[in-house]
Amino acid sequence: MTRAPATLTATLAVLAAAILWGSTGTLQSFLPPERAPLVVGAARLWIGAAALIALAALQPAARAALRQLPKRALFTAAAAIAAYNMLFFAAVALAGVGLGTAVTIGSAPLWVAAYDILWLRQRPSLRKAFGQALAIVGAGALVLAGATGGSAPLGLALAAAAGLCYATYSLASSRMTAHAPPATIAASTFSLAALFTTPVFFLLPWGWALTGTAPLTLVALGLGATGLAYALYTWGLKALPASTAVTLALAEPLTAWVLALLVVGEAATPLKLTGAALLLAGLYIVTSDKDKHAEGL
Repeated sequence: MTRAPATLTATLAVLAAAILWGSTGTLQSFLPPERAPLVVGAARLWIGAAALIALAALQPAARAALRQLPKRALFTAAAAIAAYNMLFFAAVALAGVGLGTAVTIGSAPLWVAAYDILWLRQRPSLRKAFGQALAIVGAGALVLAGATGGSAPLGLALAAAAGLCYATYSLASSRMTAHAPPATIAASTFSLAALFTTPVFFLLPWGWALTGTAPLTLVALGLGATGLAYALYTWGLKALPASTAVTLALAEPLTAWVLALLVVGEAATPLKLTGAALLLAGLYIVTSDKDKHAEGL
């Protein structure tokens, strides 16, 4: 496969992952009100890890490559994605869903850009930087329009930390793509991440997860919005720089908004329409930029 088709396929894979992530909010609306958000995050990691292990087990090459994974990058990615799930839920509880989500998803591309500039000494092209800015502003408009909630400084700090963890996970996973197939990377990373979040089940109530539609909803969250989504995202990292992949992930709030329009009947306000247009324009600029650098950690 030549470079251009490989890049296009990787771009579509990351966008598909973002679409699956965008279904998270709609799926969580089917969970009982008494749910513990941290338990939801831990449960989706465990179910996603099981799915990814099954996927890797079906591929002989994926099983054989297990020993080739860089241990430092693996533990970094696992700890980062586990912390991301915990920090994000804590952030939205303190700062509100809109502001917490906006700071988390908007800060992730900035963290990656800071890593590129300060550590790798690589500056993005003006075109790519402009596209990233448009995408961040558009995503922020989509998430914040009509949002209510507090703006506790601690919540904002946790949201920024969640964005840093997501960026760290992306960079570490990107480094591992040179050593093993995506299935091996995703299965190993999420298995460790699930283990890291296990104490949550001993500290918080989880009986609600066995009632009503909760079991099926958690399975959907784990298989689709976690297992399949991160398998696609990891695969996309083989051909895309982490900075591009993290920016493409901003399509998540666009998907969530479209689902809200179709499922919940949310109104298409001028601000959200503008945000969607800016986000799409930014993503187009980023994906059509020719100045691509390999990244590592």
